[in-house]
Amino acid sequence: MMQKKQHAQPVAGALLAFTIPLILSGLLQQMFNWVDAFIVGNIEGETALAGIGATTSLYNLFVTVITGFTSGLSVLSAQQYGMGEERKITGLLSSYAILLGALFAAVAAAGILFADKILLLLNTPAEIFADAERYLRLLLPGIPFLAVYNTYSAILRGIGNSRAPFLAVLVSSGVNVGLDLVFVAVLDFGAAGAAAATAIAQAAMTVFIIVYAVRRYPALLFSFSRGALGQLPLKSGLRFGLPPAVQSGVSSVGNVFLQQFMNGFGEQTVAAITTSYRVDTVIFLPITNLGSGIATLVAQDTGAGRKERAKSIFKTGTVLMAAVSLGLTALVLLLGEHLIAAFGLTAASVSIGKSFFHSIAGFYIIYGISMAIRGYLEGTGDMVFSGITGILSLGVRIACSYAFRPVFGNMVVAYAEAFSWFFLLLLFFLRYAGRQRKQV
Repeated sequence: MMQKKQHAQPVAGALLAFTIPLILSGLLQQMFNWVDAFIVGNIEGETALAGIGATTSLYNLFVTVITGFTSGLSVLSAQQYGMGEERKITGLLSSYAILLGALFAAVAAAGILFADKILLLLNTPAEIFADAERYLRLLLPGIPFLAVYNTYSAILRGIGNSRAPFLAVLVSSGVNVGLDLVFVAVLDFGAAGAAAATAIAQAAMTVFIIVYAVRRYPALLFSFSRGALGQLPLKSGLRFGLPPAVQSGVSSVGNVFLQQFMNGFGEQTVAAITTSYRVDTVIFLPITNLGSGIATLVAQDTGAGRKERAKSIFKTGTVLMAAVSLGLTALVLLLGEHLIAAFGLTAASVSIGKSFFHSIAGFYIIYGISMAIRGYLEGTGDMVFSGITGILSLGVRIACSYAFRPVFGNMVVAYAEAFSWFFLLLLFFLRYAGRQRKQV
């Protein structure tokens, strides 16, 4: 049986206790790409590093669709957990472990087959094309494992266990680092070796979390007789998972176009900005995971009918989000340049990365507050509006990138993203305010 946690714990404590393991697991998961980039950049050089960077937007297309969809499953399972509907949670897990695993196995196969053509469409510079192609072909086999892992992780988060994903990623991080050192530093396989290490580590992560889930929660034991591919779990899962998946997918497709746009600035800018985004992604983990924590706990309390506690979680979470965002701004301004340099970039590329951080860091609080409001809206089931708003925000970002290039040059990537955050905050705030007026 799934034992429910008591809700006597203060709101701030409950939110931090749930969110901190998410941040740690996200940090370790991002270390996959960091370790690849760090080892390849320092051993193989900047050209090989740029080759890895050139695949980032395409790979993230698959990853963000998976994480977007499963974030919806997490909210749904949290609501079902709050209502005490364990059997529905089991059917949801079984259905989407099968469906997403099979779907992304097919996607990975297509990506491997057409990797060269895809990279040509991305306007990948000739000097980094070979490294990018080899890296992509060996990285994609890990995608179906990642889909199954995220399904289990989402369900476990929904029932209040954020520790399991951390343990799974901890195990796989050790595998990834060890194999990176063997494949790249010892066997000299270059970028391809780093990709193979990541794919194997993702498989290990998936095996771990499945074993953990079925041992800790017998009700989550995978079984075709427990509602696998049933109509009801598929339908409810699509209602919650499809809007964030579409939004994430559209955003990643937009990022592919932005990658092509950025490639036009040349190899140094590609290496600098993609490396800066690796750092930026890790810096953002407290913001994104605090938003996820707000969504999950609000969903649990909404399902259990504790609407006042759900509002308290949102208010407390927003205060925490503001403090965290300001702290991260200070952190990246102080250390961002040094973190970029650690990847083995040239002084000129490091200078570009430093300018990127100085351009965007002041806007972190805008993004943070918008993620707090988004978490509350999604936790109450407002998934469609959240997805549409994310897509519209991407449109603003792309339009600003092209419109303001003559003004900001290669820093337009930073300012266009900041403009899109202002837009995101405005729409989420108006939605929240409108819903509050209706409840009065």
